[in-house]
Amino acid sequence: MSATADSVSRFRLKRTLEMLASKEGRGTELITLYVPPGRRIHEVMANLREEYGTASNIKSRTTRKNVQDAIDRTTQRLKLFKEPPENGLVIFCGAIPRDGPGTEKMETYVLEPPEPINVYFYRCDAKFHTEPLLAMVTERDAFGVIVIDSQEATVGIVRGQRMEVLQEFTSGIPGKHRAGGQSARRFERIREQAMNDYFRRVAAHSYESLSKVQGLKGIILGGPGPTKYDFEEGDYLNYMLKEKILATIDTSYTGEQGVEEIINKSQEILKGVRYLEEKKLVQKFLYEIGHETGLGVYGETQARKYLNSGVVDLLLVSEKMNILHVFTKCKNCGNSDDALIPQANLVKFEQDLMSTPCKKCNATALYVENTVDLVDELIEIAEKQNAKIAIISTETDEGVMLKDSFGGIAAILRYKAS
Repeated sequence: MSATADSVSRFRLKRTLEMLASKEGRGTELITLYVPPGRRIHEVMANLREEYGTASNIKSRTTRKNVQDAIDRTTQRLKLFKEPPENGLVIFCGAIPRDGPGTEKMETYVLEPPEPINVYFYRCDAKFHTEPLLAMVTERDAFGVIVIDSQEATVGIVRGQRMEVLQEFTSGIPGKHRAGGQSARRFERIREQAMNDYFRRVAAHSYESLSKVQGLKGIILGGPGPTKYDFEEGDYLNYMLKEKILATIDTSYTGEQGVEEIINKSQEILKGVRYLEEKKLVQKFLYEIGHETGLGVYGETQARKYLNSGVVDLLLVSEKMNILHVFTKCKNCGNSDDALIPQANLVKFEQDLMSTPCKKCNATALYVENTVDLVDELIEIAEKQNAKIAIISTETDEGVMLKDSFGGIAAILRYKAS
């Protein structure tokens, strides 16, 4: 479960980048600054001073002020660093409108990339440029899968959390029983030629599909019967793909089922691929639930209870959990309450709150005192209790089951607790 901590950091960074990408400035007022690890801070600050001078030529007074304020704030953040961190530094800064012109508020975000950035980049635009960082949190290592027998073949790919079937073929090869009137030798020649043509077709399409895949780490070949060995040993596959074959595996199925079977049988080869790791983590939870061991619990209430008790070994959270923990308070009597609501419903919740009576004094004086992302809240508790954490996507059947059948939150306990 070594990937659990990594899944949390990737999840947090990805969500932050998605939030930044959704922000828009009133004009070209948002600054994006990428500083690679080898760049001197004083050189970057000198460049920003030049940009500040250039910004003085902007005709719009509001735009000019916002751009110069953003450069000032970016410079102030840079002063906190003697040199860029090991992987470099990224700063996003700009005036973000809240509710139309005149409601802009300056926002600044400082991020350290998960891996070194190799280019210096400054841009003043109507949006933040998050593309280089988003590329870093996208799974790039991929495995090709070819499942083949004498009747059909399937080419697929496993990349991180996603399994995708790229192409499927049928052979058109006649069965082993010859038609009436044909000699056995002639029939066998026809069948052999059809098999060669079929192998060449599969090999050509495999090369066409897999050679375009970025980060192709290897290929796993499989299928029922000996056909896969004939395909591998013959001069069909392009040598660049042939060199990438990591294993040849017996399967009971072809098609998409065969691809899934290969993934399940190739755990050692694919152990670093998040797609398989996520399946294994959720399957472990399902085992505890199915065998009623008392070690599997699910739902926000149960997970929170056992997290606070310090008995959770592994917390599983769906990345599609967009739930806020909202804390309300009464201005009249000070009574506090809380609720869990979908993130998209926050504005409506606040509007409805204005006409909702307090449970204690019955006055309509409720307001939102604080909001916390539920996933962040549970992760924080888990980290304090030294529990492992895994963020689970919905790219697998198990991930969908966690979200739809178990409310997106589950836990495996260290020991059975009451």
